[in-house]
Amino acid sequence: MKRIVVRSIAFLLLLLLIAGGWYYYKMKSPPANTPGRLAALNSDAGLLVKLSSRARQARQFAALKKYNTTVCFLIDMSIPSGSNRIFVYNLVKDSLLDAGLVTEGSCSKGNRFGNEVGCGCTSLGKYKIGSAYQGKFGLAYKLHGLDQTNSNAFKRFVVLHSHDCVPASEVDPYPICRSEGCPTVAPYFLQKLAATIDGSSRPVLLWIFE
Repeated sequence: MKRIVVRSIAFLLLLLLIAGGWYYYKMKSPPANTPGRLAALNSDAGLLVKLSSRARQARQFAALKKYNTTVCFLIDMSIPSGSNRIFVYNLVKDSLLDAGLVTEGSCSKGNRFGNEVGCGCTSLGKYKIGSAYQGKFGLAYKLHGLDQTNSNAFKRFVVLHSHDCVPASEVDPYPICRSEGCPTVAPYFLQKLAATIDGSSRPVLLWIFE
């Protein structure tokens, strides 16, 4: 009887070790940005049709406002949080460069989106990515809302930043953590976004939609 109990405990410990290893891998191991992965990102016809349409509008807007016309960041909130839904998009070649996970807000009134100060919601709309600074979560970028739906973003301290709670790889069908309205990404992914933002002589456009 004791042997059965010991074996059962050992089996449970093994399962916990495997689960812990999977969790660590998903949370900490960034996906390889290989040609195969990029090809997979660019093979989803339905996604590309939607993103390409937004990208055309983003390119026109960027040219009008003298923003960066070669790249933008698109966030499709119709995609579940456990799947990649922030996309680095090449506006010249009309193709995806990269993708990652991003949080959504935790609305206080039960709505999914909102713009009121204190609501904690994600605000849909276009954003100008502003200057970098060091906040309580480390590196962050100020966001300036450009539409009526996100006009209070700066007042609400909605910024682009990273947090350890955001996994490095997809975990769908499981959801990820939520924010107070900030588009929050995994630490490794913010480093990649930062390289694009900091290397641009013009503001980069970020667009959150569904």
